[in-house]
Amino acid sequence: MNNRKTHRFLLTFALLLAAISQAAEPFRIYSPSSKNNTLWIVQATPKEDGFELKVAKKVKFEFSGRVITAHPSKPLLYVTATRGDSGNVPGAVVFLNKDGSYQKHQNINFNDGACYLSLDKENRHILGVSYGNGRLNVYPLDNQGIPGKAITTVDEGKREAHCILLPPDGKNIYIPYVKGNLALLQYGYDGKTGKVTPLEPKDAKPPLGSGPRHMAYHPTLPMVYFSNEQGIGLSTYRREANGQLKVEQDISILPPGMSKIGLSASDLLITPDGKFLFAGLRGHRQDFDRISHYRVLENGKAEFIGLTKADKIPWGLTLSPDGKFLLVSATTGASLTAYRISPNGDLKKVASLAWDSGISDLVTR
Repeated sequence: MNNRKTHRFLLTFALLLAAISQAAEPFRIYSPSSKNNTLWIVQATPKEDGFELKVAKKVKFEFSGRVITAHPSKPLLYVTATRGDSGNVPGAVVFLNKDGSYQKHQNINFNDGACYLSLDKENRHILGVSYGNGRLNVYPLDNQGIPGKAITTVDEGKREAHCILLPPDGKNIYIPYVKGNLALLQYGYDGKTGKVTPLEPKDAKPPLGSGPRHMAYHPTLPMVYFSNEQGIGLSTYRREANGQLKVEQDISILPPGMSKIGLSASDLLITPDGKFLFAGLRGHRQDFDRISHYRVLENGKAEFIGLTKADKIPWGLTLSPDGKFLLVSATTGASLTAYRISPNGDLKKVASLAWDSGISDLVTR
């Protein structure tokens, strides 16, 4: 082989190695189906020329689970039903192998059904809020990560609570209520004891008609973002040193003159680098199912940058473990869709998988 051919070969080989090193790692997607009482486990494989979604396993449950969250450090998933008898709402802890494959699950009971579950920052407790009765429950976790009986229950007499997610420092709880129960309630939180203490004032007073639903925190700035279920957009709040939230923006994203009737926002997430936000927009009675994108500015405020068409009723959103792909569940469209996130925040659809209708929540690892 002459020098020119050798150089060309080495250059090609180096480029190939660079492409391989930049290729995203395979990961798994987990999502409960309340329709068929199963846990879907989907293998996601990014490729140089595309993206593959393949069903790895369906685990049969003894209950109708819909909401899921993952333990940040242990190979555990938590699944719950959204409703049931008080003190006896069915759920499960799912044990995974090191490679993310299914090992077994253990049935448990929760105090109330939950529309959202999350863990506190010390991983000592799992917290849930109920849409049906609006209650917050804090459950202690044992050394294995199994929840015990609720040690804190907060009942404000309001229905339609929608999210429970702690800030990076873990010192506060903010619970958004939608529709006619519009509120954004604020509490101090002790991660060692699971104790919840109301702030004064307790209600951050979200703008009328906004309906804060799901939230996301900036990784480094004291900013909290909410998808506006009724407002069809995004609201941004600055978190002050005393834990109080102060609204900074109430962003409407619909084209001029377009009616909000039959539309509602759903899930919300922020990329790990804090540069972009994505939210679901559900076209219940309009043909307007979209993913909205926002750019996060240096001061933490958000700028609406566009919409991407989605399958019918985009409900749950999550990111791949490396933050390069957005995964979206469509409840009526009965699909899981993967989008590649571009450096400017645009989305490109790279794969889709048909699964049960009604699936909403999903996590990856």
